[in-house]
Amino acid sequence: MQSSSVYTGGMLTGIRIVDMTTIVFGPYATEVLADLGAEVIKVEAPGGDMMRNSGKPVHTEGMGANHMMLNRGKKSVVLDLKKKKMIWSPCGN
Repeated sequence: MQSSSVYTGGMLTGIRIVDMTTIVFGPYATEVLADLGAEVIKVEAPGGDMMRNSGKPVHTEGMGANHMMLNRGKKSVVLDLKKKKMIWSPCGN
């Protein structure tokens, strides 16, 4: 039996979730879905999630501890719905 420190399976493997939540409860719920194996894509406005600067930034500006904890395991993109032309812009997470 092989032992691995990285768990890559889960009952939601193969499921894609679009996360448009903010504050605590929504990001926590989608964090649990990511923990269960779902691919979670967090959609943020150009200014970023309100929780992005919550807690002291650990290593990078705009990446507070609360943001890092609630959004671990997720992909992240920026979407500006106020512009006529849409630009797909991945943001670091």
